[in-house]
Amino acid sequence: MAYTGEVQVGGPADVHELTDLIISKVAVGPMNNNAYLLRCRKTGKQLLIDAANEPETLLELIGADGIESVVTTHQHGDHWQALAPVVEATRARTEAGRFDAEGIPVPTDVLVDDGGTVRVGEIELTARHLVGHTPGSIALVYDDPHGHPHLFTGDCLFPGGVGNTHDDPEAFASLLQDVEKKLFAQLPDETWVYPGHGGDTTLGAERPHLQEWRERGW
Repeated sequence: MAYTGEVQVGGPADVHELTDLIISKVAVGPMNNNAYLLRCRKTGKQLLIDAANEPETLLELIGADGIESVVTTHQHGDHWQALAPVVEATRARTEAGRFDAEGIPVPTDVLVDDGGTVRVGEIELTARHLVGHTPGSIALVYDDPHGHPHLFTGDCLFPGGVGNTHDDPEAFASLLQDVEKKLFAQLPDETWVYPGHGGDTTLGAERPHLQEWRERGW
């Protein structure tokens, strides 16, 4: 079946099969968080984005091959509830944005900066530091050489708007500016967006609404 990105808590993962990379998306409760398992086809190495919750669900998804690393997109607790047990079970390396690492209770092995590289096997992802939802949120870009880019946005970009900035106009302006400058201005409309909660989207679907978001202030 074709990948849709529509997953439910307690349901199966949805699998997006690319030429060099396999992306498995699963939803975990209680806040309907998305976690993404990335597998390099050539090496079999795996990486997990956001060990959000339900460690048993994530470890079943990971399987016997284990993971090399876990990337936490930002410091909010609903994105790392399963981090400690997953790391304990897999001995995976931990990675997070430099300016959010102190807010994550599991020590971060690798501090990721804007423009930094995250690797899984022979797959390379580029980090984009986005300020506003938290001080150190990162998005990850996989620029597929065989097709369009794939973008993992954590809680910074969703279908219909940017992430929650808690009615702080300065934080909203910062997040929208970073999302426009570092994502929309650099990536094509075909870029597939994998957010931290809910369904997927594309930059092309969201681009026409940037001015609307700016005017409404959230």
